[in-house]
Amino acid sequence: MSQKIAFIFPGQGSQKVGMGKDFYDRFIEARKVFQAADEALGFKISEICFNGPEDELKKTENTQPAILTTSIAILRVLEQFGIKPDMVAGHSLGEYSALVAAGSLSFEDAVKTVRERGRLMVEAVPYGKGTMAAIIKLDRKTIEKICAETEGIVEPANYNNPAEVVISGEVEAVRAASEKMKEAGALKVVELKVSGPFHSSLLQPASDGLAEVLADVEVKDPKVPVIANYTAEPSKTAAEVKENLIKQVSGAVKWQDSVEKMINEGIDTFIEIGPGNVLTKMMKRINRKVKALSINSIESLESVLKELGIDVSELEQTK
Repeated sequence: MSQKIAFIFPGQGSQKVGMGKDFYDRFIEARKVFQAADEALGFKISEICFNGPEDELKKTENTQPAILTTSIAILRVLEQFGIKPDMVAGHSLGEYSALVAAGSLSFEDAVKTVRERGRLMVEAVPYGKGTMAAIIKLDRKTIEKICAETEGIVEPANYNNPAEVVISGEVEAVRAASEKMKEAGALKVVELKVSGPFHSSLLQPASDGLAEVLADVEVKDPKVPVIANYTAEPSKTAAEVKENLIKQVSGAVKWQDSVEKMINEGIDTFIEIGPGNVLTKMMKRINRKVKALSINSIESLESVLKELGIDVSELEQTK
C-alpha cells in the first residue's frame, strides 16, 4: 500500500447504547478487550456499552472507559488484517486510545486511568457552574480576542475545524462571550449539553489529580508518532506523553492543527476507529482532498478493508 495511514480515535459524545456489540459477538479479539475492561474496572462496562441504560452510559466516569474499550476492541480486529498506522491521534479522551494503539499505554492501565479521569473532570467544578458553547463560522483570532476581553473565565477549548471552535468556562462568561461572538458575525452559537467546562483552566484540579494517577502508570515511548492534542506535535517520549495528557485536561484540544500536522507529514488516509463518525465529518471541513474513513460496525469494517485493497473473503466466511 502506497498510502500513509493515520488511525484517529473519537472522544466523549460519540457513545451510544449497543456500541461494540457486533464486534463482541463476532470476533474473539474484540471479546477479549471487553472482558479485560470488565476485569480491570471491577464491574461490567461491557454491559453498559451493550445495554445501557443511556443515563448510566452518559455519566462521564462511564462514558470514557466505554468509548475507549469499544475503540480498542475494533482496533484489535483491524490489526488482524495487517493494517498498521504511520501516525495516530485522538480527540480528547481519544488520545488514550491512540496511545494504546501506539504501544505507549497498556489497555488495562488506560481503561482504569480514563475512569479516574472522568471522575476527576466531573468533581473539579460544581455542577451548573461551568458550560461550553460551539461557535460556528467565526475566525479563531476573533474568538480568542473576545474570550480574552470577556469578564470571568472563558477560553477556547476545542479547535475542531475551520468552521467550529468550542469555548468553555464559567456559565455567565461563556454566555456573555457567546453574545459578543454573535454580534461579531458568528453564523450560530450553540450551548452544549455537558456536565462541566471541559478543557478550560477551571479543570486545573482535574489536571492535578490526573498527574497523581499517572505517576503510578507505566508509560512507554510510543512506537509510532502520537500527535498530542495539547501541542499538535508528536509526543515522542514517555515523559512527553504524560505531560501532554496532564495539560490536555485543562488546555485546548488543537484538533484542526493536529490533522493539518499529519497531512503535512504525508498522511493521506485517515481511519476513525470507534463509535460514531464525528471525526470523519470534521475531516471534510478541514481538508476534502484526503481520504476519511470510519469503522464503527462490521459493515463499515468490510467497506474500509475493501477500500484499502484487503481481501475480505476471510471476514465473509466468519459470518
